[in-house]
Amino acid sequence: MLAARLYGKKDLRVEDVPTPSPETGEILLKVRSASICGTDVRMYQNGRSGAGAESPLILGHEISGEVAATGGGIGAYRQGMRVAVGPNIGCGACDLCVSGNTHLCPAYLALGIHIDGGFAQYVRIPAGFVQQGNIVEIAEKVSYDEASLAEPLSCVYNAFERSRLRPGDTVLIIGAGPIGIMHAKLARLGGAAKVMVNDLDAARLEQCRRIVPSVIPLGGENLQQQVMDITAGKGVDVCITACAAPAAQEASIDLAAINGRIIFFGGLPKDRSMVRIDGNKIHYRQLTVTGTTRASLAQYRRALELVANGLVSLKELISSVCTIQQCPQAVQDASKGVGLKSVIRFD
Repeated sequence: MLAARLYGKKDLRVEDVPTPSPETGEILLKVRSASICGTDVRMYQNGRSGAGAESPLILGHEISGEVAATGGGIGAYRQGMRVAVGPNIGCGACDLCVSGNTHLCPAYLALGIHIDGGFAQYVRIPAGFVQQGNIVEIAEKVSYDEASLAEPLSCVYNAFERSRLRPGDTVLIIGAGPIGIMHAKLARLGGAAKVMVNDLDAARLEQCRRIVPSVIPLGGENLQQQVMDITAGKGVDVCITACAAPAAQEASIDLAAINGRIIFFGGLPKDRSMVRIDGNKIHYRQLTVTGTTRASLAQYRRALELVANGLVSLKELISSVCTIQQCPQAVQDASKGVGLKSVIRFD
């Protein structure tokens, strides 16, 4: 089978490798769609610990496909079943796993990050993933492309739940990329009265406005003044930093209204993760500042339900489709901010 394997920093190769065989309790997935994520780009740009000449890693954790074979001992899944796969697994025994937060397990593993993922014609799904419920059947009306995007949507849904967004709230999303657009879609679905999106890239802002026409685009200049003008000086009820920018996290404190909720969604580079925040503003204005990472399996399944029931459309986020042979170029393009979501499609 063909697979895109990471050998090191900016060394991603498409190679012919043996097709894995499922053992007892495992599933062999025939990948139909795999979308490229910012995490894939970061691993491509910076390399990945443990991925080298002796142990190249198959990237890809946003995947969907059909069950090609099982290793036996599996009753819930059948050959030919259309499924999507939640990429994170926990140890299954710690308090976090027992509470349903397997994605926060200190010993968590992820497809395409720690073990071989879905930038390949086939991927072996270990027994632990099957047992914890990571494999979800998808409705016939949901395309494989859309199903692959359920993973980032589930991460956005995690932030949506944590924001405690209420109908009538005002929302500001900093970052107009695919993740920012997903945040805007969920904010509108949740009843936000006004959804503002800020970005330094005017083209991305316009793209966001075309996809979610009700958003209020805000350029990079004088963001605080723009927000205060729109909110009559109050600030926003919910502010989400959907970008890897320390300045956005620092600015969010002054953009939030009294009792506002701030979500640090986008992770920061390790060498720029320290930010300066005025603690008195959080104290006297009763701000809630929190972060979210990844998503629980319950949130992953809910994201698929939102798509299946027509409440959230993801089709317009797909800006390009490529073959596995074109994967390295697609990852390079994504690293330059070209387009929104690129999907590797296996026919």
